[in-house]
Amino acid sequence: MALASAACYGVNHDSANHREGTSPSATESENCRTIEHVVDETDICGQPQKVVVLGSNMLELLLALDIQPAGFADRLLFHQGDYDNPAQQIPYLGKQVTSQPANVGLVFNPSLEAIAKVEPDLILGNTANEGQYEALSTIAPTLLFDWFNPEENLRAIARAVGTPEQAEQLLAETAQQVTTAQDDFASIVAAHPNVLMLASDPQFTQYTLITQQNSFCGSLVTDLGFQLVYPAELTPSELSQPTPISLETIPQLNGADLIVLLGYNTQVNQLTDMDEFEQHQLQNLQQKWQENAIAQSLDASQAGRVYVIPAYLCLGLPGPIGTELYLDELQT
Repeated sequence: MALASAACYGVNHDSANHREGTSPSATESENCRTIEHVVDETDICGQPQKVVVLGSNMLELLLALDIQPAGFADRLLFHQGDYDNPAQQIPYLGKQVTSQPANVGLVFNPSLEAIAKVEPDLILGNTANEGQYEALSTIAPTLLFDWFNPEENLRAIARAVGTPEQAEQLLAETAQQVTTAQDDFASIVAAHPNVLMLASDPQFTQYTLITQQNSFCGSLVTDLGFQLVYPAELTPSELSQPTPISLETIPQLNGADLIVLLGYNTQVNQLTDMDEFEQHQLQNLQQKWQENAIAQSLDASQAGRVYVIPAYLCLGLPGPIGTELYLDELQT
């Protein structure tokens, strides 16, 4: 692992040179950056031309930096085969993908053979890939990040691809979008300040309480000025973790002015396009909530202030693109 992370690869070298750890030229050595990530420190030299991304969060950050992927591993088994029509094959980000990236498996179990076939100059992954880090590093310099540190991840990736100033510009633009949204939501916050946020499991047997501490989904809502509703007995430690909550106990939180339900469904391998994907994430949750007597007894339900949003937007895309999409969804 140490040998892999210490190697400084020239991006114009062929894949054999990557595997052999060929030393870069003097010119390339002068253009190397040492990037810290969750596993190690890795040297990236020159300008990467072929980047493989493992996870929608990594794809989001790469696209935000105006770089197209050479390979992609999704978090859901939505599409099999290479991405020859990304707009219909990659959830929410596909319209921004102008390349036709190779499908290198799923983020939690990427195909090393498929990645090696791409002959990448750089691999971007997540902590879920720590077990494959050594093998990935024999293919190309590999950087692994924590899923929910988008600002730090963006800065590190921007340095890796040689555009650190672009990261700062993106972060400033995102901060301005949030400021603008605060003004847009001010009247709603004044009238209905208390929000209960819940994510449902695909079987709708229980819900997960979304808090400011345990999710970008919740922290952005509080940034807009809302107050999230929690059971009084929860400790700070419990609030920072995914906390299951049964539907039977939700009436204890009936003081919520608004309810936001985050819907997701991982069974997507039989779907054919993005329209089906989006409907599939929400329709069962909407139906179950409307059919449940306890859910319908809540003040927010009776007032028609229950909103269903795809969890993928804030859970799968916690960076600048996802923030914009999430804000748009909250405003509709």
